Amino acid sequence: MLTSACGLVCPTVAEPNPQAVLRSPFQLHFFDTHSGKRLDVVYRDENGFKQTALTRLNNYLEDRRTGEMHTYDPRVFDLLHDLLTALGKPDGEIDVICGYRTPWSNEYLRTHGHHVARQSLHMQAMAIDIRIPGIPTARLRDAALALHRGGVGYYASNDFVHVDVGRVRRWVG
Repeated sequence: MLTSACGLVCPTVAEPNPQAVLRSPFQLHFFDTHSGKRLDVVYRDENGFKQTALTRLNNYLEDRRTGEMHTYDPRVFDLLHDLLTALGKPDGEIDVICGYRTPWSNEYLRTHGHHVARQSLHMQAMAIDIRIPGIPTARLRDAALALHRGGVGYYASNDFVHVDVGRVRRWVG
């Protein structure tokens, strides 16, 4: 509390409490562009990652060609959360173009004219291809690059951005 010049007690404006931010849940909203399915999930809170939510995310991001699931690196979800926050859309929906890929799916895409890496991090569940409705993909790419948290691929002609939690690098597809 502050005392004003006229002797009145005035409340002070509270400074943001970093611990309060950490206590807020980490929520993500997804839309699968191929199946049309949505997923809204709180994947982490003040106690850490929520195993049930991570399992739901792993199932949701399964290889759409084979139905196989892989355990995702949870840093991907933190990256997506931080990316939305950096874009000023903390509650924004993420359009999922591609999540996990089995080695078979990766090789299928690679040999059928798609520009996918032979050792793609999609096969380790460390990558995701996305777009954010209302955000130009060039702006999404720039925000991802600014985070310096992994690889960023920009696919302007297909209107999506690849993000991963591997080493920091960039490319245009």
